Amino acid sequence: MADQVKYPGRLITVDGSRGKDTAAAADAIVERMRGSGVECAISRWDASGLFGELAATARGDRNISMRTLALVYASDLAFRLRWEIRPVLEAGGVVVAAPYIETPIAFGAGCGLSEEWTRQLLRFAPPADVRGRADERKLDRPWKRRTDRGFPEYCAMMLDASAPRTLSKRARHEMMRMLDQARGRKIFTLSDKGVDAIAKAITDNRPGALRRSASRPRNARK
Repeated sequence: MADQVKYPGRLITVDGSRGKDTAAAADAIVERMRGSGVECAISRWDASGLFGELAATARGDRNISMRTLALVYASDLAFRLRWEIRPVLEAGGVVVAAPYIETPIAFGAGCGLSEEWTRQLLRFAPPADVRGRADERKLDRPWKRRTDRGFPEYCAMMLDASAPRTLSKRARHEMMRMLDQARGRKIFTLSDKGVDAIAKAITDNRPGALRRSASRPRNARK
């Protein structure tokens, strides 16, 4: 069931086709918000450690499907919501989720997974107040197959065992196309101007309520 609770805090989401760019854009938003006097927490991909554990246990047999990876993403997002995102929203703070739901939806669709199936899978996630898209800065280079770079690169690495590399290359282009055409409210392209626009949208909307410090996300991993 979709989360329809009206939280006093504000949720900013950052999605993109390359993990390093998504993380950098999220960091830029946090820095900009703090420069405006607004404490801002951040929730990153694989906070639960599930993806790292899957890569370790499947090291010798990576015959993993895109549907399985989407289910793991949903579990990790549920963890992030429970320990990192909702506590900040309930406290009236600001939190950046990087990535959020458009990244797995777009990559999954590029691999042949139904967009509507993935949206239904992630329907428990509360809607964003402001959404941002991180542009990929190194389109001329292939993704690095590393477990710690980001969800798209992780999936490309895991899927290489059961599909040719052309699949992840095709998924990459389809993912960028879908992120450009994502449905719903306005999406800010996260150039310097886009980061400033997100900060302005947040601080101008509720300047008094959001200048108190947000509680830090709690992570179960030590």
